[in-house]
Amino acid sequence: MARVRLSVAERRAELLRAAIGQIEARGVAAVRIADVAAVLGVSNALVLYHFSTKEKLVSAAFAHAAEDDLARLRRLLARRTTALRRLRAAVRWYAPTGTAKGWRLWIEGWAVALREPALRQVTRDLDREWKAALTEVVAEGVAAGEFRCPDPAGTALRLTALLDGLAVQLTSYGGTVSRARAQGWVDEALARELGLRREQVTAGAAR
Repeated sequence: MARVRLSVAERRAELLRAAIGQIEARGVAAVRIADVAAVLGVSNALVLYHFSTKEKLVSAAFAHAAEDDLARLRRLLARRTTALRRLRAAVRWYAPTGTAKGWRLWIEGWAVALREPALRQVTRDLDREWKAALTEVVAEGVAAGEFRCPDPAGTALRLTALLDGLAVQLTSYGGTVSRARAQGWVDEALARELGLRREQVTAGAAR
């Protein structure tokens, strides 16, 4: 059966999705150009035409995954509802107990970023945008009188640090902590940062 002819942009996106899947399954060190090509039934040469090296393919794949996550974050935070509800929705989605990006992919990315400047820039940019977005919505909630928080930027940093750390525990060390307990810790941390009771945070998201 003949393959449908794709535009350059569509082909690149297809290759990037395949690369992300292979990185999650095999890890960055083990994944090969041939693995990505095999998933789609195309030649190695086609992959190399779009991404001249494995390193460029990997960096582009992480950038693609990052933009997908940021687009979802922007949609969550653009909802016409209270800052508390938007913040809770974003934190629950980002948490390793939610439905955010494949955490195995990003743990791989953090490890490789220690040695690869291009990938380090991708992960750093994603981290900065997440913190900036959370800082903004916390500041909106303070201005609206929904909760108290003297340091929105510090709150964003502490929340994302907790979520990233829990992601490592749940992804790399299965059984260390249950998903329900981790979610409870996230709820408690969010409430503490905003000067609220946990029940207020939960109710604010549920209504």
